[in-house]
Amino acid sequence: MPKKLKSYQTSLGFYDQAIAAPSMKAALQAWGASSNLFHQGAAKETDDPDIVAATMAKPGVVLRRPVGSDGPFTESAELPTDLGEGEARSGSKRKSRSKSNSKSNSKSKSRSNKRAVKPAAKASRRIDDQAARKAAAAFEKEERRREAERRKEEAARARERARREKAVATAQAALDRARREHEARAEEIEAERTALDERAEAEQGRWDKQRMKLEQALRRARE
Repeated sequence: MPKKLKSYQTSLGFYDQAIAAPSMKAALQAWGASSNLFHQGAAKETDDPDIVAATMAKPGVVLRRPVGSDGPFTESAELPTDLGEGEARSGSKRKSRSKSNSKSNSKSKSRSNKRAVKPAAKASRRIDDQAARKAAAAFEKEERRREAERRKEEAARARERARREKAVATAQAALDRARREHEARAEEIEAERTALDERAEAEQGRWDKQRMKLEQALRRARE
């Protein structure tokens, strides 16, 4: 029987992210997190009715919204609008917001306390057992699709590695073959050069002897 899903929330990069998953581990895998964000305090289970409803409607799908915003979570979220304004300006905005928030804390506490009264059980009660099973099955289907995508990408990377390795092996073999041919030709040329040197030396010796005899004959003829 599929496990009951829970809604989890975190912030990564430019986005807040939420997902309906059966466990924290499954949520981390779907987010592609390389560390345990829950242990680091960067992720949590949420009982916000709007987030629960959005994630349960698309179980296993990572939903996003611009980081720091309070808008709805969707599959396609726009980047934060204040991205290009720089850290200093955004920092001053946060400070000013913090000051204004501190003034309205007393008023907002009562409202937030009222909202906080809505526990996960309230949101969960709106989803009957049949809907929960359907959501869990949809999550498993999404997990299978995501796993198939991962296997497909890994297979593509493996094919690319094999192609590169084959190309490298072919190029290396061609280089080795050309080097052997060059070395063989160089040895032949060196052998020919040695033979030519020997012939040249022999010719020079023959000519020296002949020249000496002819020069002696020439001197005798002049006497």
